Amino acid sequence: MNTYESSQMSFLEHLEELRWRLIKSIITVLAGGVVSFLFIDEILQFLISPIKDLSNPPDLQVLKVQGMFMIKWGVALLGGVILAIPVLTYQLTKFIGPGLHNNEKRIMFPLVFFSYFAFLIGVVFAFVVLIPYSLNFFTSMGMVEVNNNFSINYYFSFITMLLLGSGVIFELPIIVFILSSMGILTPAFMRHYRRHAIVFILILSAFITPPDPISLIFMSIPLAVLYEISIGVSWMVKKDKLNK
Repeated sequence: MNTYESSQMSFLEHLEELRWRLIKSIITVLAGGVVSFLFIDEILQFLISPIKDLSNPPDLQVLKVQGMFMIKWGVALLGGVILAIPVLTYQLTKFIGPGLHNNEKRIMFPLVFFSYFAFLIGVVFAFVVLIPYSLNFFTSMGMVEVNNNFSINYYFSFITMLLLGSGVIFELPIIVFILSSMGILTPAFMRHYRRHAIVFILILSAFITPPDPISLIFMSIPLAVLYEISIGVSWMVKKDKLNK
């Protein structure tokens, strides 16, 4: 077999491995979705619980024939993805592992662990702080003559956006670690643009929270802390490179 045929076979084997890892990942997500669906009523009750403590709780309504069916399976699949994240991450690392250096392989597991942990912290922060304040603000804007009747589809879309958005935002230190390892970000660069970052944080917080100063502060402070932590992460990466 000549060199071309050998490289061609290697490429085809790579595609075959990718295909099987994608199949395993999809099966895992579907299995997680089925498990989530077994507890879907409890999950929905948990997600609806923030409205019970509001001063002016709204009534949730199903406005489509297939509304609850779509909501239950949509939330179940989302739960399946969350449950499958460790397996999805494992499949990804096993696929790209042969192309990594030894020092990169050593930090892969801690990186994945802290990435998942940071995402969960962001989700908890949104559920405990951000969602209650947002719902309380928007429901308090009602009138005596107008009842707060929300579409249950819109309600779940709203809280899902906040939960996932907050989880992604809390990934900032991980993103900075990756970019710093690639040499794209440096601590000097981040310190130089700290004021610009604060302005961006305020704009972002104003966009994803109700337009009141308390909610703005509640969201801005964690983001500012995350940015300062990210500067420290970038500094540690640079220091590690200099020591090598």
